Amino acid sequence: MAIILGLESSCDETAAAIVRSDRTILAHALAGQEDHHRAFGGVVPEIAARAHAELMTPLVQAALADAGMTLDDVDAIAATAGPGLIGGVMVGLVTAKALAMAAGKPLIAVNHLEGHALSPRLVDPDLNFPYLLLLVSGGHCQLLRVNGVGDYNRLATTIDDAVGEAFDKTAKILGLGFPGGPAVERAATNGNSAAVPLPRPLKGADEPHFSFAGLKSAVLRAFQSGQYKVDDIAASFQQAVVECLRDRLQYSVDRIDPLPALVVAGGVAANIAIRDMLSEFAAARAMRFVAPPLWLCTDNGAMIAWAGAERFAAGLTDGLDFVARPRWPLDPDAAPARGAGVKA
Repeated sequence: MAIILGLESSCDETAAAIVRSDRTILAHALAGQEDHHRAFGGVVPEIAARAHAELMTPLVQAALADAGMTLDDVDAIAATAGPGLIGGVMVGLVTAKALAMAAGKPLIAVNHLEGHALSPRLVDPDLNFPYLLLLVSGGHCQLLRVNGVGDYNRLATTIDDAVGEAFDKTAKILGLGFPGGPAVERAATNGNSAAVPLPRPLKGADEPHFSFAGLKSAVLRAFQSGQYKVDDIAASFQQAVVECLRDRLQYSVDRIDPLPALVVAGGVAANIAIRDMLSEFAAARAMRFVAPPLWLCTDNGAMIAWAGAERFAAGLTDGLDFVARPRWPLDPDAAPARGAGVKA
């Protein structure tokens, strides 16, 4: 069985994990950066990159120590090579290259989105290809057909803001703090989801894609009006997101061959209201619903190590000249979507 060391540094979590190909997580070390960015209400790329540079080596050492291993015991070293904040991505990838060179181990350059896409298979051995994946995170909102390792068909993407970005911006507008997603979700539990008339962008549209920029702007106008309670705006925003996701998902499901499982992954997959909607959606269509545990939804090293294990098993390794990528679509052949801010 292969043992993979995985490094993650694409945004504001620095992580290292060691995973065995039988799905055993041997060690997992993670350091968040909330305290570094809270004063700014969002992630500052330069600050994130410096924090990654300070934290990565100690986390690798901690993971190896927790597993009772040295680099000699590892079969390959995987790292996020994109997409993400390029300074942070470079820190993790350069660290992985140095370790691979020093230890004479193969390097596996992992697409961060593939880390999310395959993460449910780390904890669910019965999840087989193909499956339908809703990938919802701070930087992306996509619907994909997952055919196998490295084989994806993008069915839909956001034409402007990602859903996680909309959560973060809403939290900033409402003064709920950082990180924004959990803050909005907490406020929403105390609010009336029908209190604020917010739009449902692209709901009912004859195209598959998502849009959240207009919803974010409507939240700003509702807040500036002074007519509504913050908790009610948060609850109404979350309900609008749920309805938009359900509608867009329905559009695509109606136009593809049936798939046995609906899977959700990415940081926003930790939102309970979204999970509940997806569970009901899948049950109504006789699909299995699969969601990773909450800790595996947000950025972490275990998903990168597991994606590395899946790629290693498929004979996919990379040279030390692999270049970090700020953008890296899972389906480079997907038809272009309209919108200047398309997150491929």
